[in-house]
Amino acid sequence: MADHDTRFSLPGVDDPPSTEAGVILMGLDAERLLAGLGLAMLADDPALVTLAVDRVRHGAMTQFTAAGLVETGAARWLALRPALAETGIPSTTNGSLRRSWEHTLRVVTGVHPGLGPGSAAYLTACWFRRDEVDALAAP
Repeated sequence: MADHDTRFSLPGVDDPPSTEAGVILMGLDAERLLAGLGLAMLADDPALVTLAVDRVRHGAMTQFTAAGLVETGAARWLALRPALAETGIPSTTNGSLRRSWEHTLRVVTGVHPGLGPGSAAYLTACWFRRDEVDALAAP
């Protein structure tokens, strides 16, 4: 018998949709997260940014290149990351993934209040995956 509960947990009825979007973003690889962070400057809706990044990656949207979006996202990450590091917020989740997302998103928007929802979501996801993101964004 398992030592932990392996049942899938549904979100609470009152949970904001942005929390579920955040849980999905946390599963993306560092390259997609940086591309999304770069693109979110133009289209600041997390779902639309995710779709646009996939379209760029598959050649259906030729106004941008995947490498260009990653480069833009990396520059943005390197500019925004230091202020987050000063807060001491952990990059790991303890207990509920959804509660960790909500807490970290509140900290991110408190540190960078001018971010739109897409930028805040992608920056939060980058924070959770910061070791991978740092490695990819390193100059």
